[in-house]
Amino acid sequence: MKKRTKEILRRLDEAYGREYRCYLNHDTPWQLLIAVIMSAQCTDARVNLVTKDLFQKYDTLEKFAEAEIEELERDIHSIGFYHNKARNIILCARKLVEEFGGEVPERLEDLISLPGVGRKTANVIRGNIYHEPSVVVDTHVKRISRRLNLTKEEDPVKIEYDLMKALPKEHWILYNIQIITLGRSICTARSPKCQECFLSDLCQAEDKAE
Repeated sequence: MKKRTKEILRRLDEAYGREYRCYLNHDTPWQLLIAVIMSAQCTDARVNLVTKDLFQKYDTLEKFAEAEIEELERDIHSIGFYHNKARNIILCARKLVEEFGGEVPERLEDLISLPGVGRKTANVIRGNIYHEPSVVVDTHVKRISRRLNLTKEEDPVKIEYDLMKALPKEHWILYNIQIITLGRSICTARSPKCQECFLSDLCQAEDKAE
């Protein structure tokens, strides 16, 4: 591992600790899966507001599998893209019940076979539920990893592979958590607070504020 990358990780650990945490509220693996499907292009805070009532109404995976799409759309309409998300949630729940015995699978190949589940969602599940080392490339990870010159890629899958090469395996999940925190508080998409950033001297962004 490069000396600069090692120092980036050391400072992230120092600033944010090494505690594993998930920002989406859930009690079961299938609840997390549904919450992650809903979180696409939506804040975790908004998803948590919706799932508070949603997971009481649909308190089993079977209830989601048997849900009426129009009713589910009404239940989740405030999160955006609710037509597609409602359809994917129902189809995903049905496949879990019918093909996986109601269990959320661990294998990446099985997870991405589920409706509405791509690599990012699958890696969130593998990391948070099964503690399988995985790199989740969301908007924060993509933006900040490029600013730190840990990747030059735009495509999330290529970024994922670059980060898997650059970072030690035991830090993959932790890096996701730490970078999301950094991206929400300091290295924001608009007007990053470069002068407050503890990684400023290691950052190679062209638009870095001095």
